[in-house]
Amino acid sequence: MSVITVQLGQCGNQIGFEVFDALFRDSHCSQGLCSKRENEAYQASCKERFFSEEENGVPIARAVLVDMEPKVINQTLSKAAQSGQWKYSQHANFCQKQGSGNNWAYGHKESIMNLIQKEVEKCDSLSGFFIIMSMAGGTGSGLGAFITQNLQDQYSNSLKMNQIIWPYGTGDLMENLVPHPEFKMLSVRSIPHMSENSLAYSTFTWAGLLKRLRQMLISNAKMEEGIDWQIRPPLSGLPPLGKMYVNKELHFNTSIANLVILRGKDVQSADLERFKDPPLYTAWLRPDDAFSAWKTQRTFNKYEKSAALVSNSQFLVKPLDTIVGNAWKMFASKAYIHQYTKFGIEEEDFLDSFTLLEQVVASYCNL
Repeated sequence: MSVITVQLGQCGNQIGFEVFDALFRDSHCSQGLCSKRENEAYQASCKERFFSEEENGVPIARAVLVDMEPKVINQTLSKAAQSGQWKYSQHANFCQKQGSGNNWAYGHKESIMNLIQKEVEKCDSLSGFFIIMSMAGGTGSGLGAFITQNLQDQYSNSLKMNQIIWPYGTGDLMENLVPHPEFKMLSVRSIPHMSENSLAYSTFTWAGLLKRLRQMLISNAKMEEGIDWQIRPPLSGLPPLGKMYVNKELHFNTSIANLVILRGKDVQSADLERFKDPPLYTAWLRPDDAFSAWKTQRTFNKYEKSAALVSNSQFLVKPLDTIVGNAWKMFASKAYIHQYTKFGIEEEDFLDSFTLLEQVVASYCNL
């Protein structure tokens, strides 16, 4: 089952390169603690899902690169080719000779969708699309949303997962983590975070890693350094602290569903029972249905043990509400509206978007 990655804008293309480079390095590292058979199966799965292979044996990323100016795309293509390990297709990218002035209404739907269609035709079996985009106001934020909607229209039965980069804020996966169509926002946390030079002087236990990861979830911490150990889940029968208006600080982070991914030594001994505590989750879903775990002995990079958490929770409510609030202010002052209306976008389209996003925020706040 193959995944087509769509890299949009400067940020999407730069992050996309790092994603493919990490995927290649991870799949070709030493087998670590898993068996040779498990390692070969992992490599084959990663290659089939994210890469196709040229006649000379160099893997080609299953990706379409999009930007409104050529500089970043040219740099990304060159950087991948210079690695000598993998590369992008020279024919799966779209750019203009000049930018579009941050106006996503001035887009190129047909050209981009044709490139995506050609990549889809190379797949024996399509699983879905991984769209990498920024929310900073350039190509990714506007054109990314537009392309995502067109992918939904054209490939309605395929998975669409957007990797959103918010610069201004400090398969099985979707079935487990999106039990209700109103709640589709996932956040990712991982632990530990440290430089390679420090790894030789550090030791990790599953109990210690999972204790910190759980508290990151509870306290809405983005990184280990930001953990607030004073925040606790609500007592049974009492309303959680997170149930309050969005303009107030969200203290306890209520979850809909969580997935913990563990990789490394003695992974089967890791105790995940505390991630199943009922107070962590919304009342309308049983913890056994809301929590899942993936484990493998195969280490990630040079970490002997590592853990990642993918969470469908209130984690993204505050930054999303901030974005909506700032957009409302610009819309109310008619900032840049004329640049969109001349390409057929109407004010009612903006209002519909605001209504949709405010409903998303309200739904998560009421968990």
